[in-house]
Amino acid sequence: MAFTKALDILADAASRRDGRAHIAVTPNVDHLVRLDSQPSFKRLYGTADYIFADGMPVVWASRAFGTPLPERVTGADLAPALCERARETGLRVIVIGGLPGQEASLIEGIAAHYPGLDFEVITPSMSFDPTGAEGEAAANRVREVAPDIVFVCLGMPKQERWAFHYAETFPGGLVLCAGAAMEFAAGLKKRAPRWMQRSGLEWSWRLMQDPGRLWRRYLLEDTRFLSICWRYWRDSRSNRPTRTV
Repeated sequence: MAFTKALDILADAASRRDGRAHIAVTPNVDHLVRLDSQPSFKRLYGTADYIFADGMPVVWASRAFGTPLPERVTGADLAPALCERARETGLRVIVIGGLPGQEASLIEGIAAHYPGLDFEVITPSMSFDPTGAEGEAAANRVREVAPDIVFVCLGMPKQERWAFHYAETFPGGLVLCAGAAMEFAAGLKKRAPRWMQRSGLEWSWRLMQDPGRLWRRYLLEDTRFLSICWRYWRDSRSNRPTRTV
């Protein structure tokens, strides 16, 4: 799905009040590796209203398996575009994310980049439990404010678990699970150059920025994506009908 079409679809969902919030997720390689080891969570994740491929390897795999996705649609691109759309149309936004002590910087950055945007920021603790007391408090605030867009920037899987647990209790709008997207949107983090994004190397940029936290994920855990692709290819061949002459 082209980015502009995805943006229009999500902006429309944000403006609707149909008794629940609509959930959008943006799976990348790391997400797919985690989901592969958690079947029940994988089924829940698959019930999202909107699913966009965030990683270029995901797009390449879709093409290799004959079900091509038109392009990569990232949370880091959707979040600022939705903020701009919300600013222009008067939609209200809540951001759940950021690190403890970062709230003021996040507010300042969003206000500077999107002047006039109606927003507030909820910065949870490092021990945030999506379905615990703190998660419930965030959900209560969302129900009280009834925003049009909720950006949940808690990292996978906390953000998705919170979204799926509470979205049906909101009157409407959109919940976008966006990872570090709002830190990029607020100018607190710098994204990889465009050529790295297009060539599937954005992960290496992020690794260089935060090697202590990300080296295990990118260099060890996410290599399982290759075995997932192999398994999918093997299973698709075994399920292919036998041709007779």
